[in-house]
Amino acid sequence: MLAVLSGERRDPPPVWMMRQAGRYLPEYRELRADRGSFLNLVYDSEAAAEITLQPLRRFPELDAAILFSDILIVPFALGQNLTFVTGEGPRLTPPLANASLEDLQPALQRLDPIYETVRRVKAALDPSKTLIGFAGAPWTVATYMVAGQGSRDQSETRRLAYADPARFAAIIESIEMTTLDYLSGQIEAGAEAVQLFDSWAGSLAPAEFERWVIAPTARIATAVKQRHPHVRFIGFPKGAGGKLGAYARETGIDAIGVDETVDPVWADRELPSGLPVQGNLDPLALLSGGESLADSVERVLDAFAGRPHIFNLGHGILQETPIAHVEQMLAQVKQRA
Repeated sequence: MLAVLSGERRDPPPVWMMRQAGRYLPEYRELRADRGSFLNLVYDSEAAAEITLQPLRRFPELDAAILFSDILIVPFALGQNLTFVTGEGPRLTPPLANASLEDLQPALQRLDPIYETVRRVKAALDPSKTLIGFAGAPWTVATYMVAGQGSRDQSETRRLAYADPARFAAIIESIEMTTLDYLSGQIEAGAEAVQLFDSWAGSLAPAEFERWVIAPTARIATAVKQRHPHVRFIGFPKGAGGKLGAYARETGIDAIGVDETVDPVWADRELPSGLPVQGNLDPLALLSGGESLADSVERVLDAFAGRPHIFNLGHGILQETPIAHVEQMLAQVKQRA
């Protein structure tokens, strides 16, 4: 995994799955039933480390573990209250659409249990496997902080960015600085690579994408690599589409994650030569299994056969995905010569 992130081509390619530690695994559901809410699990370092390691025990073909946590830990540390409503998702209060950033009381000690989770995973992880830390990108985290919850088009946050760019820039800067320290803390605890998830990057117009996605990502990636030159940085701007090339060229990332809506042949042609690419199997193809899954896996492998490639999904694995389909996919990837 680390060799590929450093620019080497390996056959078969390394593989891991976004959200690989989670609800599709019966062992996760059993632990969740025993320990309670999602947030309780995130803040129970023993349980979070166990969840992080569960998929690697079940699927030894996986080449990396990714920390079990949530992108909204950063706004929680910045002073917003965080809850998860069953069937509806996260809630952050007070929403910054109606409150000032200055009204929040930062509680950076809320990051400490996450570092302990990383330490526990690192101590237990097979040395041949890579440990990936992560955070949400400033734009995506800001959409939750402003609206107080997820939304379909992030319109409330986009309106604020247009109407009061100075106020919105202050929100982005606060997230950016905390995220830098948060990723650095994960690295100091044992993470060997980090990924920045920009799940809502696709909702922005090109100029706004440059300002609120590319620029903060570039600053974080540069600072992380200055502090930790040995660590590799993956950027994942979901929904970026035709803006992927600019993101890849201007952010200074070591590898780019490509979501399932992007034609992998187009991505291979348009992205910088030699840049490691991660992705981009459709999670619904994995859910479906059978011949359609096999064909989809082959298309991804063929498209990226000429560059460093980490096989992954285009987004998170779906809760209903059968274990047998994951086994089918991993066997096919690992048989690739």
